[in-house]
Amino acid sequence: MKKTKFTEAQIAFILKQAEDGVAVAEVCRKAGISDATFYNWRKKYAGLMPSEMRRLRQLEEENAKLKRIVADLSLDKA
Repeated sequence: MKKTKFTEAQIAFILKQAEDGVAVAEVCRKAGISDATFYNWRKKYAGLMPSEMRRLRQLEEENAKLKRIVADLSLDKA
């Protein structure tokens, strides 16, 4: 998976700014992200605290690793 240059706390701060009434375009411009990135983050992390976001990311990485292991074992078996 591609590593993000933003920490969970930074993502939470960016999303919080938009919730507080700052225009999405302004938030995106200040953070240096696209509107699509903002909306993807909002869809994925809406309502999560930074610690929950970190845990979600860890689980996704673990899941990807386990999928690779299963795929390797399936290829070895065949």
